[in-house]
Parts: sequence; structure tokens; C-alpha cells
Amino acid sequence: MKVRVIVIGKTSSNYILEGIAEYEKRLKRFISFKIEEIPDVSSRGKTSEFELKQKEGELILKKIQPNEMVVLFDDKGKQFSSPELNNWFEKKSLAGCSSITFVVGGAYGFSDEVYRRSNEKLSLSKLTFNHQMVRLIIAEQIYRAYSIKHNLPYHH
Repeated sequence: MKVRVIVIGKTSSNYILEGIAEYEKRLKRFISFKIEEIPDVSSRGKTSEFELKQKEGELILKKIQPNEMVVLFDDKGKQFSSPELNNWFEKKSLAGCSSITFVVGGAYGFSDEVYRRSNEKLSLSKLTFNHQMVRLIIAEQIYRAYSIKHNLPYHH
């Protein structure tokens, strides 16, 4: 399976980059995994929240192919335990899904167009995480799901 995570903005914290690199390395034995960054849309205080979401939405949609399964990380999405996330991946695989693109929106969420294009919404937590840390959390949780699938001791 190919799993891609599209995010807005760059990550500059070394500890986050190192953590992501570690999980990318671990995931290689199970899936194709990568994180793609879309440059920040500069607001300079002059762009409204609506306009910012629209601009980010256009950039996100340009990265998505017509046949891709798109899953948004959204605070109103479904929440899973780690074993449930493993089951979710299993169901997608059994249904013939070979590629999943997860999308992390900007500070104000997604444009209506991105919501319409999405197939599902998931939530990592009721807590709010900063946009740099969420990349590492997503990579770790995907690795955890695959470690459960392959009965690795990591989950324990």
C-alpha cells in the first residue's frame, strides 16, 4: 500500500524531523510512506480566514489525483484506538485500496472544496496538536497500526 501525508508548511524542528525519519525508515518494510509539504500561504495579516483556506485548498487539490482515496485529519472525524486504526487499514486493503492520501489542513482547517473531495475524515484526538508535531504523531500511529498487523512487540 502507498500512504502519503500532505501537510501545509515546513517542519524546522530537528527532533521532529529525526522522529519522522525514524518512522519512515521503519515503515519501509510494510508500505510506501512519505510526507509531502505544501508551502505556507503567507497571510501577512491581510488575508481573511476564508481566503487562506481557499488558497491552501487549491494547493492541496493540485496534489491529489482523481482516483486517490483522500482522508482528512479533522477534529470532527472518526476517532480510533490503535487496534481500530489497524483494522481500518485492513478493511481498506481488503476493499482493494492501494493508495491513501491523508491531508493535514492549515490553522483554519479546510476549504469546502477539499471537504467535498475527501472520502473520509479521521481525528487523532480531541486534543489540539501543533502542525509540526502532528506529522510525527501520524507517522508513529501508522507505524503502530502496522506493527499490530505484523504482531510486533512495539504496540506493547
